Amino acid sequence: MTTISGDSPSRMRTIVSVLLCLAAATHLPAASVGFTATGHDSRIDLVWDQPEPSDVDGWNVWRAGQAGGQFYRLNARPLGHTVCSDFLGENGQTFFYRITGVSGERDVSTSAVVSATSRAMTDDELLTSVQEATFRYFWHYAHPVSGLAREGSGTGDKVTTGGSGFGLMAILVGVERGFVSREAAASRLLQALTFLQEKAARYHGAWAHWLNGRTGRTIPFSPLDDGGDIVETSFLMQGLLATRQYFDRDNPVEKELRRRATELWREVEWNWYLGEPPGPQLFWHWSPTNGWKINHRIGGHFNECLITYLLALASPTHPIPSSCYTNGWIGPDPKSYVNGNSYFGIQQPVGWPMGGPLFFTHYSFLGFDPRPWSDPFCNYFENNRAIARIHHAYALSNPGRHTGYGANVWGLTASRGPEGYKASEPRQDTGTVAPTAALSSMPYTPRESMAALKHYYHALGRRLWGDFGFKDAFNLDKDWFNGGYLAIDQGPIVVMIENHRTGLCWRLFMANEEMPQALKRAGWTKQD
Repeated sequence: MTTISGDSPSRMRTIVSVLLCLAAATHLPAASVGFTATGHDSRIDLVWDQPEPSDVDGWNVWRAGQAGGQFYRLNARPLGHTVCSDFLGENGQTFFYRITGVSGERDVSTSAVVSATSRAMTDDELLTSVQEATFRYFWHYAHPVSGLAREGSGTGDKVTTGGSGFGLMAILVGVERGFVSREAAASRLLQALTFLQEKAARYHGAWAHWLNGRTGRTIPFSPLDDGGDIVETSFLMQGLLATRQYFDRDNPVEKELRRRATELWREVEWNWYLGEPPGPQLFWHWSPTNGWKINHRIGGHFNECLITYLLALASPTHPIPSSCYTNGWIGPDPKSYVNGNSYFGIQQPVGWPMGGPLFFTHYSFLGFDPRPWSDPFCNYFENNRAIARIHHAYALSNPGRHTGYGANVWGLTASRGPEGYKASEPRQDTGTVAPTAALSSMPYTPRESMAALKHYYHALGRRLWGDFGFKDAFNLDKDWFNGGYLAIDQGPIVVMIENHRTGLCWRLFMANEEMPQALKRAGWTKQD
């Protein structure tokens, strides 16, 4: 027994309190929480499991420079997720890590120590590494009840319908790349599909833009937008149909996945969204309280909604007439749809001047493979390639003299910038760049996109990289970097990089027999 003499009663109470806290903390071996450290190019990634049951409501991450050395905490506030990416900016660096589980203001568990060394990677390895980190947004940051994708960083119970569809496909990529087991992915996705079918509010089969991930109730996107969103539903359905094709094994979980995906697909009343009485164009929104008041018709210009018309034509139960493609999507005046002009010497077949925001070329094409198909106006792979090249050329020209623009910083799209969420494009450019713009364009501009990825990673990574890959946006004019993420920006990075590498999500989605049939109904032709 140690005797401490000459100490005041208050000091004695403090020492006793510290000893009690230390005694209360449970030492957890690294294996008990699945705690691993893995060296990547310029960084070390830490991943661990959430123990069940557990009184842990957050995590602190500690680093030391040598075995048995002094540990320093990396995070300012306890993490609410079970992954940490320690971006070092150098290779050949070895560090030692431990994590402590936090309940309230005290540590309640401490892991054993693990270590790893950062290492140089080939371009191919770096692509996989970026995909893996970005995939974790949909795996480690998914809503714990619904399994769906949270809208963005810090959005709590708010989950996103379209972003969840992108996340479904990102998880399929995760299985193929070995980031997660097939069995774990099937279980997680069955959790999500069960929630979508049994708990989530639906409006003639369509989901709202936002849902409460705990209750399934609609979270209004705006005062009038408190019902079905047929565009977000189409983004989700793209992921559901790819999931249905991927999980093709004869076991109870995968059979249940296929059954639920098929039922959800068949229950969407696409033709309802033609309005009352039905017209040639789809309406974006309908709610039981506000009806068609938003009056947002879809079509007449090339944007992110092409997939909505294709799925509505493909429906085996509630299809829209084939004439709606021409009269609705293209619109009453084809001249408004067609472009045909050249920008920076690059001809653009259809779309807004200089293409509009680049998500127009991403969201509808995560599952839909445009390469072998053409409608009467263009081949959309070539159209999307032209738009991406125009964005790259615009950055090289840099008419607004924005800081950093050039061959390695390019591409404008929707993101959370310093003025809030905005859709940037060459005609509306405030200097805010989102990594998803160039990275998700990789099928169209592989060389230019890879150059941007390496620059964002190596030159800007200390401020642009985080636990779930590249953060949402940055503005070098203002020396500003977003601290968080958006699901609809993270998902396309994983999926479109994979479509560039293997065509996985294109192949899965197009394997649904309804899709070629729908394209033919719309007057598309396939190149042999």
